[in-house]
Amino acid sequence: MERTVFNSAQLEILNLMAYAKSKETLSDLKQAISDFFAQKVDEEIDRMWQNGDLNDERVESFRNLHERTPYK
Repeated sequence: MERTVFNSAQLEILNLMAYAKSKETLSDLKQAISDFFAQKVDEEIDRMWQNGDLNDERVESFRNLHERTPYK
């Protein structure tokens, strides 16, 4: 069996979980983490718009993009 090695961020999250004594607290922590990553996505999209990596034409091209994995 392989040993799982956690990075420092994962260990920090595990330590925070010690304070989650109720479902509500766990839900709040999950929401805070979700909000954090949503903010990071927004920041990256803004950066891409500002430096020209993303524009209306490229966004429109996503409308017809099909990259599904074919299954047999």
